[in-house]
Amino acid sequence: MSPPLSASEPACAMNEVASQRGTVMAFDFGERRIGVAVGDLEIGIAHPLETIEIRKDSDRLGLIEPLVAEWCPVLFIVGLPVNTDGTEHKLNSAVCLFGEALTREFGISSRMIDERYTSAEASSILRDAGVRGRKQKAYLDQVAAQTILEDFFSHGG
Repeated sequence: MSPPLSASEPACAMNEVASQRGTVMAFDFGERRIGVAVGDLEIGIAHPLETIEIRKDSDRLGLIEPLVAEWCPVLFIVGLPVNTDGTEHKLNSAVCLFGEALTREFGISSRMIDERYTSAEASSILRDAGVRGRKQKAYLDQVAAQTILEDFFSHGG
């Protein structure tokens, strides 16, 4: 059961994945930046949304709240970093805490999925689109979040 909602939370926060319909919001977690993507459960198409710059850890959820209010997701997907050899990444516990905080704050379930190679794939996608070098910085995290969400959709959501 989801925790009770506070008066400051958007009404859409009550949505849970009760059906195969609704918006999914995905996150590529970083200590300084969080990439955000959205997609639709019914049709399984994802697109990059935004890269959030984090100045203080305490600002993280507050910066995400307007996106949750606008998009009314029914599920959060959080990319879980895994080393190439399959071992736990140093950010693993911070990412898990982030996913738990999302669920607690917004009353929406979070699922973790392996994000191995998503940044490299995002960089390749951007390079193919003609975005190279330093220009990629503004888009890399949100395209990585899109890749995480596409992986979620391709494995049956």
